[in-house]
Amino acid sequence: MLSPEPSAPTSQLFAGYHPIDGTYDELVESGGRTREHARVVATMLANMTPDAFARSQALAELALAQGGVTFSVYSDQRGTEKVMPVCLVPRVLAAAEWARLERGLVQRLTALQMFLDDLYGDQRVLTERVIPAELVLASRQYVPRLRGLKPPGGVRIHIAGVDLIRGPDGVLRVLEDNLRTPSGVSYVIENRLVTKRMFPTALERLGVRRVDDYPIQLVDMLRSVSPVDPERSTIVVLTPGPFNSAYFEHSFLARSMGIELVEASDLFVNGDEVFVRTTVGPRRVHVIYRRTDDAFIDQEFFRPDSMLGVPGLMRAWSAGNVALANAPGNGVADDKAVYPFVPDLVRFYLGEEPLLEQVPTQVCARRSDCQYVLEHLDELVVKAVDEAGGYGMLMGPQASAAEREEFRARIVADPRRYIAQARVELSTCPTWIASERRLEPRRIDLRPFVLTGKGRSWVLPGGLTRVALRAGSYVVNSSQGGGSKDTWVQADTAS
Repeated sequence: MLSPEPSAPTSQLFAGYHPIDGTYDELVESGGRTREHARVVATMLANMTPDAFARSQALAELALAQGGVTFSVYSDQRGTEKVMPVCLVPRVLAAAEWARLERGLVQRLTALQMFLDDLYGDQRVLTERVIPAELVLASRQYVPRLRGLKPPGGVRIHIAGVDLIRGPDGVLRVLEDNLRTPSGVSYVIENRLVTKRMFPTALERLGVRRVDDYPIQLVDMLRSVSPVDPERSTIVVLTPGPFNSAYFEHSFLARSMGIELVEASDLFVNGDEVFVRTTVGPRRVHVIYRRTDDAFIDQEFFRPDSMLGVPGLMRAWSAGNVALANAPGNGVADDKAVYPFVPDLVRFYLGEEPLLEQVPTQVCARRSDCQYVLEHLDELVVKAVDEAGGYGMLMGPQASAAEREEFRARIVADPRRYIAQARVELSTCPTWIASERRLEPRRIDLRPFVLTGKGRSWVLPGGLTRVALRAGSYVVNSSQGGGSKDTWVQADTAS
């Protein structure tokens, strides 16, 4: 049972709370004492009754609903939008741990940027067999026609979301990289707004680092890669439209940055330059933060049947007249079959040991790995390399015999499409369960966001903590029933 301070009385809110055996709880040590860096949060919560917390939680959910903080699920045939579930119990990260994590994220993304430059250039990484050429060149996300083309501003990974998990040993490890159109940062900012209203003194006492300056950092980064004077640049956010699952985020970021949100029909290419239609005539566009997938952005270069693209956009990009964030072709670097080789990429390009650990992974494209996976399906988590959002995945220990046999057939038919990992006991955090009117441990992950412009990188302090709201679940994705929490990073000056 939780003790916020060594001599503190038992709290009603935490009555009966116990971490899950064999997991690392973000708030509570194995003996039941509060983790030192989270004492302020634990004391704040211990002073609340279940009724008081329930009222605060209801107000937070109402605020998010009224603010339109929603997402949609493609598998929902009704197309309904859902309010992003949030739990007011924050996840707290100590300043020292965050500083180490920040350095590791920048190191990792620097190496991945160099990998993309090399892959679409001399391909030294392949000729020197740092990573098997057949593995990379067979990736569905590799675009051979981009070889020899360099992005305006010299940056390919402008916005990255790196998913991290913490195992029972307390170490945060990279689970996967998201280098194409990572989403979720709007929920980070909105979650902070509601928790700040509910717990303003706790944020101040703990010295929690701010997250509301993300839009400013983002627009500054986008300006830095403009092919013309940053102060004279026109920047837009390109959205596939209101039926996209992350449309709330697209509009939120455009509004927060003070720039236009456009759809493909608002843009056109004349010669090798991109223009936006306005009420006073065409205006040239210099930077596009695009939230449309590669395959749909330009009918001339990618899919001719796309209804979401701007014909000629890639021509303008290759001429250096418009910057696209993120750059086309990035998907090969976050292919899950490339993931196991990222530590080797760090050593190859930077001559350094990786600062971040990652999860040991079997690549089914390798015969020996594939054989091992087929023999241990009941122990492993199998993932399709080209799926996201919790789709295309087998949780072997929880799957039925029929589900495992179905996945066995898939792997045998197309080994390159799958990787496998041992199931990691994700760390947990106290989470409000409304139906039980109490806090229970639920598994979580973390998605920090990293911005890279010309000459510098910036890491948002914290990121999106996603939580598996269903008891026993390991799947944190909102599309699969997950929710989110605010992530509090202590400032270096916090006592």
